Amino acid sequence: MENWQQGRPAGGGRGPGPGGAAGGGEPPLPPGLSPRGGGNGGANGGGNGAGNGGGRVAGHASGGAAPRRRRSRKRIAAYVALGVVGALLATAVGTYAWADSKLNQQNVLQDYDGRPAAGKGTNWLIVGSDSRDGLTDSQKQQLHTGSDDGKRSDSMMVLHIGSNGDTLMSIPRDSWVPIPAHLDTAGTGKTIPATTNKINSAFNNGGGPLLVQTVEKNTGLHIDHYAEVGFAGFVNIVDAVGGVHMCIDKDIQDKDSGLNLKAGCQTLNGQQSLAFVRQRHQMADQDLGRMRNQQKFLSALAHQAVTPGTMLNPFEVYPLIGSGLDTLIVDKGTGLTDLANLFEAMRSVSGGSGRSITIPIGNPDYHTPDGQSAVKWDPVKSKQVFDALKNDTPVANV
Repeated sequence: MENWQQGRPAGGGRGPGPGGAAGGGEPPLPPGLSPRGGGNGGANGGGNGAGNGGGRVAGHASGGAAPRRRRSRKRIAAYVALGVVGALLATAVGTYAWADSKLNQQNVLQDYDGRPAAGKGTNWLIVGSDSRDGLTDSQKQQLHTGSDDGKRSDSMMVLHIGSNGDTLMSIPRDSWVPIPAHLDTAGTGKTIPATTNKINSAFNNGGGPLLVQTVEKNTGLHIDHYAEVGFAGFVNIVDAVGGVHMCIDKDIQDKDSGLNLKAGCQTLNGQQSLAFVRQRHQMADQDLGRMRNQQKFLSALAHQAVTPGTMLNPFEVYPLIGSGLDTLIVDKGTGLTDLANLFEAMRSVSGGSGRSITIPIGNPDYHTPDGQSAVKWDPVKSKQVFDALKNDTPVANV
């Protein structure tokens, strides 16, 4: 310190020059000792001081406060952003865990001798049952469901998710097909021998496991996932998404289902939607016409359920999950991600990048040996469809 102070004028003059240079002000600190290093402030005798040799200090004080405040605000904003992201992640993880616990997973997909090997793509068996579980007596009356015990399949479809577009294929519930031998569900331990009957009887007598096996045996398709929903769950899901927008071609008035709709585009609530997918008496082809309505409706429902406005709004997501998942039966291997893929595929079908078809019919009014009226598949054309789905190739217009 002694060397650079030698020759310093006494009194530290207050000359008019910048930083006091002309009036005997203090010379700048050497670059090695200056807090600013060898910058311009040091070269000019302390920057733009008032000639008292303190320009450097005053400049540093006035120029550093604002950056510090800006940095402080940025830190606060960053902490807030991190807190929001953390809260969203915690909510998402909590919602996922809660929703996953709501899934009713059952051992529906069971191995057996001769089961078809897994093909390309993913095959879902989707079943709408007439189960009244969860409905009060007044709801049964209001929904025109009747009060039958047990459950029967009201609709069944195979959804194929593949690389050549997704395909939604309806299976007529009156299809006349071989039913495999199976154990008596009454718990007697007896084996019910194989027979030929309407495919609906497989679900009636053996539930999901026997229906899956019957579909696999008759189509050659390996079913990878299973989803089943009853009347109560169907109504609740529709109401949870705020209804489903549909365009009706003509007036519908059906006493059996309680449906009374005018032609035109409108939003159907849960009760109206259930009646819409069940009614068939106004159609010339009865069940086949009803299946077309079911395909159209389910695609519209899937489109509504996975819109950003629904999935990103917790006030929409929680009611949707809470009202639907506890009444939905799925196989043991199905999780929320699989269900998301299911809805997205249904949405692609409604958006035009997939197809809705029915198993090719050979005889829509086949009279069975025991006097029933059933549906017979076209053996050649139906096999073409099944092979295309199994190999994940485009389905021909058959």
